[in-house]
Amino acid sequence: MYGTLFNVAMIIAGSLIGSIFKKGIKDEYHTILMHAMGLAAMGLGINAVVQHLPLSEYPVLFIVSLAVGGVLGQKLDLDGRFNTLVNCYSNGNLAEGLSTAILLFCIGTLSILGPIEAALNNNYTYLMANGMLDGITSIVLASTFGIGIMMAAIVLFFWQGSIYLLTSFMEASLSTDLLNEVSIVGGLLILASGLSILGIKKFKTLNLLPALAVPPVVFLIQHLI
Repeated sequence: MYGTLFNVAMIIAGSLIGSIFKKGIKDEYHTILMHAMGLAAMGLGINAVVQHLPLSEYPVLFIVSLAVGGVLGQKLDLDGRFNTLVNCYSNGNLAEGLSTAILLFCIGTLSILGPIEAALNNNYTYLMANGMLDGITSIVLASTFGIGIMMAAIVLFFWQGSIYLLTSFMEASLSTDLLNEVSIVGGLLILASGLSILGIKKFKTLNLLPALAVPPVVFLIQHLI
């Protein structure tokens, strides 16, 4: 868990630094930073899909995952509940920035493989590298959306901690195919987040978040059968 704690610390530090910069940045620079983050999110999302989709053994699973996850998320109204909660403690567009931060920090190859490597091989290289990248990203995000971005560190802690614990208990059940399918769905969610930031198309990204749970459930059922 040392790598995850380092990752969390880097996000908090980056958010503090970014929030200091935010106070001296004019509106036009906030706008261009929003554009930069939107394009960066789109690029990362497209890269994840292009990288992992050709390797998929179940090429329609991501479609089923998005459909089932989207319906479940809409039923639970995750996006609405999240926005209501965040807006109780802040003004502006923090909810959009925070949801983007959570996706960028959590749904990435290093963030997923990092705790797995730590649990299986006691190797913290991925988590350390991910921490440095997240620290830089959080500076840009906080300079645009404010210090509230550091709340993403809490989600990251439980996300990576859960992966670490599950890996420790289910070492034999993990497969490259499962990680591949989760990465495809995650890449599409990050892409949707980028489109939302740019104002091209507003997605209720958090309502699609349950889609990430569909591939593990499918693989678990397949394993039991």
